Order: sequence, then C-alpha cells, then structure tokens
Amino acid sequence: MKAITVTSPGGPEALVWGTAPEPRPGPGDVIVQVAATAVNRADLHQRRGRYPVPPDTTEILGLECSGTVVEVGPEVREVARGDRVCALLDGGGYAERVAVPAGQLLRIPDGLDFAQAAALPEALCTVWLNLMTLGALAAGQTVLIHGGASGIGVFAIQLVRALGARAIVTVGSPRKAARCRDLGAIAVDYNQEDFVSAVHEHTGGRGADLVLDCVGGPYFTRNLAALADGGRLIVIGLLGGVHTDLDLNTLMRRRLTVTAGTLRSRTREEKAEIVAEVGEHLWPLVEAGTLRPVVDRYLPLARAAEAHRVVEASEHIGKVVLLVDDPDPHAGPAGTPDRLSEPEEMRAHPQAPALPRTR
Repeated sequence: MKAITVTSPGGPEALVWGTAPEPRPGPGDVIVQVAATAVNRADLHQRRGRYPVPPDTTEILGLECSGTVVEVGPEVREVARGDRVCALLDGGGYAERVAVPAGQLLRIPDGLDFAQAAALPEALCTVWLNLMTLGALAAGQTVLIHGGASGIGVFAIQLVRALGARAIVTVGSPRKAARCRDLGAIAVDYNQEDFVSAVHEHTGGRGADLVLDCVGGPYFTRNLAALADGGRLIVIGLLGGVHTDLDLNTLMRRRLTVTAGTLRSRTREEKAEIVAEVGEHLWPLVEAGTLRPVVDRYLPLARAAEAHRVVEASEHIGKVVLLVDDPDPHAGPAGTPDRLSEPEEMRAHPQAPALPRTR
C-alpha cells in the first residue's frame, strides 16, 4: 500500500511518500480504507525521534483517521464492511489502510464528509479525557486553555460553551484571537498581555477553576497563579519544556491539584472506554452541530511534509487534514477554507453531557 514513512529522525524532509506492508487485522480489529487523516503534534515529535512508539504498534505516523471498513476480524460484532467510520489510532493513519481495534471506532454522523470527520477523534477524546474525566468541568466554571486556536483548543472552546462554562484562551496572533472569540472564548494574546492578570481581571480576582496546558515547564508557576483556590491544572503537552520548580506549599495552602493526561500510552481497553464515553456524551453534540470540526486546510497525504511545516510553525487554526485519496497529490490548490458554520449558527445542546467520575 502507499504510505508516508520516516527515513530517519529529522525535519519534515524525513517524510517520504512510498510503500509499506499491508496491515493484518487481529481477532478484534478491523481494516479501514483510509480516506483522510489529521496532523497532530505527536506526529512531529515521533518524526523527530522524540516520541517512542508503544510496543506492538506500527511505526507509521497518524493517530486518527476516517474511512470505510473493508475487513473485519472474527471477534468483531459492532461494525461491518462498508461502514463509514472515524477512529482513534495507535498509529498508522498516514497510509491507505490501517488496522484498528473495533473499540476505537466511531460512526461518522450524517452531514459530515470523510475530510471533516478525520479532524474529530484525537481532539475530542483528548478534550473529553482532560476537561471532563480528569478536570470534572461543570457549568458556571471558568477554564483557561493554552493554545486556544489549536486542534484541541477549538474543540475545547466549543465544549466549554456547550456546557455553560466560560473559556479564556491564550493565542499568539490577532487572527487567532478573532477566531477564538468567534467560537465564544475570551482571547488573550500572550505577546501583548499577561495571561495571569487577564484571568484575574475576567474572573473578578477569583482565578480559573481549571487550566488546560500544552506548554509545560515555563508556564507551571504562572498557571498556579492563574488558578482559583481549589483549582485544577492539567498538563497535556510540553511544548515549552519539561522542567520546573514545584512549590508544594502553594499547592497545599491553596488546595490545588496538578495532573497530566495523555492518550497514546493507554491500553486498548482504556482507549475503548474513552471512545465509548465520547460516543455517548459528545457524539450527540457533533450530530446536533454544536461541536464542529475546524479545519485550517486540506492537503494530499503525499504532501505531509508541507503539512508538518505548517503545524510546526503554528500557522494553522484548528486541524490540518491530509487526504489519502487525492487523485493528483502534486497538483491543485495548497488548501481549502475550513467548513465551520458561523458562530451564530452554532446552538447549545439541550442537555449538557453528564460528568463522569474523576479517575
């Protein structure tokens, strides 16, 4: 099959459009004919050799995809050949076919095409795990989201809004700030103002109930300062570094909670549970149009290196989607506008998703 492979760890030029062995399904797996996949920061780290692949996992990049089921393992009962699905992957999305545990599949809602659906699984599972399961977000609370214009950030804003909570986000440009405001967030340009001061200003000095952080070390102390007493800090990325000073007295005195959430290192059983919760609680919001994919551009899979450069430079808003079945991967426009409905067309779901128990 055709696939993007990594010749050796390095920059985007290490991505090669070539061939790879066809995947074989295990008893509880299906084979998906991939129509589209999306670029995640973890792909960039893996390409550089900084994100070890879990045992018994394909070396091919790609943590989510959409497509059609073409083969079903003998123990699979939930789906059948011909089903339109999107999937949370252990890897392998940058290819024409991928083996997926059946528990990590979601049926594509009516009204969404493959290109849009490819932007859903990784971000929605990450948002659900961290805001809801770990963060216990509730209506009326305030969330500070770093990287508000990222693929995770744009979904986090929408979910916070649907729950009746408030999102304050950090961004790096006026263009990103404008889009995040359109989605319903209070946007803070970190190049122009201090996010700690901004959070306290917008909360009457109280601080945020929850911080969702993709930066890591350099933001740690400031994140604690931005929290309300009893608040929760959840680290989901380490873009700025891994080391920080930990003031235990501040944690104890202000009753703060610090935790971290990641998806890829979890077992298949854990991932299946998260996907099932997303299907139960968030998929109705997707079907209702309350949660909608925000896609910055669509590129052929053969131009994955170009997509990586865009994400590495943080030029995008939302997701960058790679189209596997593009008929001419080296021709045509560099991308197309995203397909997000205007904010006024987005409607609150009549019932906010139930809060799961905090693990």
